[in-house]
Amino acid sequence: MRLTFQQRRAARRQPFSPISLLLTVASVAITPASAITFNPAPDANIDLSQLGRVALAGDFSAISLYQFEGQTELPYSRNGSESLLARMPNGAFAAVATTDATIQTMCTFVRKDGTKDGVIIGGNFTSVRAPGKDAEEISAIALFNPETSEIKSLAGLSGQVSAVLCDQETDTVYVGGSFVGANSTNAIAWVGSEGWNNLPFAGFNGPVTSITKTSNGHIIFGGSFTGLGNASTPSTPDGQVINLSTASITSTGTSSSTGFDDPRSIICTDGAGGAGKTWLLQDGTPGQWQATFNFGFQPTKLRLYNTRQDGRGTKTWRFTAIPNNGIMNFTYIDPATGRNASCTNLCPLSNDPSVKFQEFHFVNLVGMNAFRIDISDFYGAGGGLNGIELFQDDIFTFAVNDFNEPTCAGLAFGSTATKTGPWTVSPSLSSTSEYLTAQISDPITESSASIVFSPDIRESGHYSVNMYTPGCIQDNTCSSRGQIRVTAQMTANPDQSDFGERILYQTNDFDKYDQIYFGKIDASSDSFRPQVTMTPLAGQSLSSMTFVAQRIGFTLINSTGGLNGLYEYVPGQPINISDFTSSTFNRLGSSLSTGSKVHSLATSGDVTYIAGNFSSKTDRNIVAMNNNGVNPLSLNGGLNGEVESTFLNGTNLFVGGKFSNTVGNGVQGLNNVAVYDTSRNSWSALGAGVNGRVSKMVGLTMNITSTTPEVVVSVNGEFDELQAFGGNPAVSVDGFAIWVPSQANWLQNLKLPLESISGILSASLLDATDEPLYAGALSSFTLGASGIVTLGGDVALGTFPVEIQPSASSSGSSEVTKREASDNSTFSGVATGIFDKADGRNLTILGGHFTSKATDGSTIHNLLFLDGADGDKVSGLPSNVSSDSTFVALAIVKNILFAGGKVTGTVEGTRVNALISYDLNSKSFNVQPPSLSGGGGELSSIAVRESTGDVYVGGSFTSAGSLGCPGVCFFSTASSQWFQAGQNIAGTVNSLMWASESILIAGGNLTVNGTVSTFLAQYDASRQVWDTYPGGRDLPGPVRVLTAGAKDVSQIWVTGTTSTGAIYLMKYDGSAWKTAGQSFGAGTQIRGLQIFSTTSSHDSSDIIPDNEVLMLTGSIMLPDFGSASAVTYNGKIFQPYALTTNTGNTPGTLSRFFTEQNNFFTTPGGSLALGFVVLIALGISLALMLLIVVAGLFLDKLRKKREGYIPAPTSMYDRGSGMQRIPPHELLESLSKGRPGAPHV
Repeated sequence: MRLTFQQRRAARRQPFSPISLLLTVASVAITPASAITFNPAPDANIDLSQLGRVALAGDFSAISLYQFEGQTELPYSRNGSESLLARMPNGAFAAVATTDATIQTMCTFVRKDGTKDGVIIGGNFTSVRAPGKDAEEISAIALFNPETSEIKSLAGLSGQVSAVLCDQETDTVYVGGSFVGANSTNAIAWVGSEGWNNLPFAGFNGPVTSITKTSNGHIIFGGSFTGLGNASTPSTPDGQVINLSTASITSTGTSSSTGFDDPRSIICTDGAGGAGKTWLLQDGTPGQWQATFNFGFQPTKLRLYNTRQDGRGTKTWRFTAIPNNGIMNFTYIDPATGRNASCTNLCPLSNDPSVKFQEFHFVNLVGMNAFRIDISDFYGAGGGLNGIELFQDDIFTFAVNDFNEPTCAGLAFGSTATKTGPWTVSPSLSSTSEYLTAQISDPITESSASIVFSPDIRESGHYSVNMYTPGCIQDNTCSSRGQIRVTAQMTANPDQSDFGERILYQTNDFDKYDQIYFGKIDASSDSFRPQVTMTPLAGQSLSSMTFVAQRIGFTLINSTGGLNGLYEYVPGQPINISDFTSSTFNRLGSSLSTGSKVHSLATSGDVTYIAGNFSSKTDRNIVAMNNNGVNPLSLNGGLNGEVESTFLNGTNLFVGGKFSNTVGNGVQGLNNVAVYDTSRNSWSALGAGVNGRVSKMVGLTMNITSTTPEVVVSVNGEFDELQAFGGNPAVSVDGFAIWVPSQANWLQNLKLPLESISGILSASLLDATDEPLYAGALSSFTLGASGIVTLGGDVALGTFPVEIQPSASSSGSSEVTKREASDNSTFSGVATGIFDKADGRNLTILGGHFTSKATDGSTIHNLLFLDGADGDKVSGLPSNVSSDSTFVALAIVKNILFAGGKVTGTVEGTRVNALISYDLNSKSFNVQPPSLSGGGGELSSIAVRESTGDVYVGGSFTSAGSLGCPGVCFFSTASSQWFQAGQNIAGTVNSLMWASESILIAGGNLTVNGTVSTFLAQYDASRQVWDTYPGGRDLPGPVRVLTAGAKDVSQIWVTGTTSTGAIYLMKYDGSAWKTAGQSFGAGTQIRGLQIFSTTSSHDSSDIIPDNEVLMLTGSIMLPDFGSASAVTYNGKIFQPYALTTNTGNTPGTLSRFFTEQNNFFTTPGGSLALGFVVLIALGISLALMLLIVVAGLFLDKLRKKREGYIPAPTSMYDRGSGMQRIPPHELLESLSKGRPGAPHV
């Protein structure tokens, strides 16, 4: 059991030590890692150069390529936890620290000398978790150093921090919220190297929600307070009785005399003594009396009744607090002298019979869950006691009634709790007390369990009411904790207390408290009793919820009065609590309606803007004050509803809340959001606003139309629609939207390739460091696009000029939908696609289960045509096909499209099922193939035999028209009729693929020859015979998807599901089956397999060549990573490739890649057509021949030169009569002689 208690009485507190605090801070600092850096993920090196256009189809609303470690497609947290966020180089948000609750405020703390201490973060968290680390207990406020990623706890506060202001000029961080710390309540300061310092006014009597600094250096606090001050003791102190009756009582040295030997006999007595009412020690022996509790407390008064049994009595004693074993100091009135006295280890007890009891007041407030009284000396024969009582100032009501005030105390309205539901008592573990736990099964309603706390309020006044919740780490229930609803009635007249309801998370890692109320509470009476009721929040999406209840505390608040939600503090000047009127801000607060609440403050130049829930004679809910002025500045009278948040960017003040117009109804479209131009003093709408309350307006930066980031505004709240305006239709959202000032429009309306962001953004620092920092729970992806994207040769994502909307049946977001997506009846999104460039066409055809808008404005269902040859005109099928259909397979033969799946409809009076055909040239239906029927009546795969144009189909059916055709059939385009593909096959086919011109491979759950069960079979079209594929009978389960593992399809990859539900992935290498070496997590569903060539080699393996990778698409659960929509496998490791998300805050899924060309088995640089190869070979041959001729001539010339060859005369005439000088016989004689050798010199 942990003992952590708030100290509420300044008079009895120990001095606050900044030095000890700094030691504490150092001891709980999270181990530093490094500056904020993001490690690039290994490049998959996919070669797309020979594939033409490449597209990724699936069921998603946004997508990212996996480029940096830390990227994920996990949904953003909805359990109340948030993160400190930074942006990766690709724009995705990544957590640099995670808290178990909200981060509500941040500021950059820069010291006077320019030293950057880091970023102060505040909220209602109890823990902070650095990436890869365990959660550290850090409550409400912490310091983050962006240079080292170190997180330090600024220990000393208990509660919630709502506002921080970092003031470099004074080395001070002003902190506001709903908390206690040192001698302050709700406001305090952290000063440079000193640590926590109490402000001169000790805080406020109500929560602080905003702090700003004016241009003249004054600090303005805004909130829900009515005066300075902090917690106070009740006018009648020590009024709450600590329950001793349920404690475990032990003793040592106890007498053996009957009636005097029970140490419990002195509890709940009147002190009269006697047998059964007195506890005695053995004669002449000191002894001990100890009480051990299952809850903690801070006693303020001890009452002891001395015994006089037979002349005995206790003379001296001491009180030891457990577990710290400290001997307590007391003050008391000496009954003999009537004077104040003090004691420690030898406290006296009077033996005067006229003194029925003595009261001892604790000097120090110390938390304990047990105590011991040691009797060291006695009167007469031995010591003893007639009674003992213990009191405290703290007003607590526990869920466990044994810890509430005892019934024997005779209190008229003692604290109590009333419960309904399956409650059990849980051990305290590391918490302050035992608590109640209820395990609630779905459906969760408010009647599933409840508990009503009724406190012992003896004095009417203003109270702070805190609800304490034990942490979930200690009892291992974090995954099943949820939200609760708190209601209350605090005054006899309900109009005097505005409680409403509070929705709280119970997902805190460590113990926490939430302030659930600040205001008036009436004392208990016969006609009224304050009550607080806890129930589960109805409708939570938890299969089982752990609902916990521990205690509620009520603290009476002391107040100077005179304030009303605003206070101006001038550092260095004395506080005059008797006169607040010298401040224009204080006077402004006083002029507002009673009970005003200031939610937000923003300062621009000399003007401070004040927003909240208030009214005055001239203004409502928002007003301004100039530092140099006397009267407030009106913002056109303000707004007609509460303002909860503001964000100031230059001269634009963005506001959000619950309003619909200005007070004078002068501007239309101000539905819960608006912007005020401070330079023009005018209001403008953000589109037409949103349809619900806005709670946060936070700035962030985005690249909209250039590479230069610009500031945009995020809007969070309880809305689900962006209102239609201008030419923009209404847009469904989930409580989050982004307004782009430069475009005067919502991000969701812009037809630009932009990133997608969803979730909760609670705070930002756009000038924190070199890069902005954010706080919230966000899901972000590099491209917002639904159902279909392009993948360029530079491995960049792009959009198609179509708008895909998943059909209504996909709603859902559950994991079940993703797991069952192989079932066509549950699939949503784009399942498949094809690029068609034959006969001068330029079509992209998409099939699946979705809706879209045609160029002519009509609605398209499930099959879409994008005509690039006609200005990207978008069209669909005529309305003959049911909108409930799902297309999962497409093929084109000549100009006829064959599209199949779970398809129904009527075409020209003919019923169609599973397959339709459509003429792409005439853009009309032609004569339809007879329907496939029987079995599930669905088609799963189409494979066209190129040599004949026959269309082979596989699925769950038993006949085609009147033809019996179980599992596989083919449609002859030449004769327009069905034929059975062999007669020895039956079962369900999931995937088809041609291995050669005549060999077809089928995967599924099949039977060959009527008796042989197999999961993989092959069909010889030339022989019209089926046979099992080698090893197909030994696969661990039905094959869902198959793909070629080599260009000649001598190798194949398959995936499927085993009998135990596990996913397997295997390869046949031509001789044997090999298994990929990693198991997939539960929920994995593989929808597509495809081999890709790579631009560079990877480590070789015996299952994949070093220049190829296998791409898996679907929803793949990787151990130590989570889900990914596309994954590459290089034979050794699985690497995420693409991540997606979907509407409803769920991961998306990718169905498959489809490409313009199918050159998957090419090396970098590709290959040439056969004609070019022949021409190049011929050219090389001619070149070689020419080289041979030239070489021969050169060698001949060289030979002649060596032999003394002299060129013959070149003249064409005879120079003399030499011919006549040679006798003819000599001329002819030379022919018979050998060739003479070279001449010799």
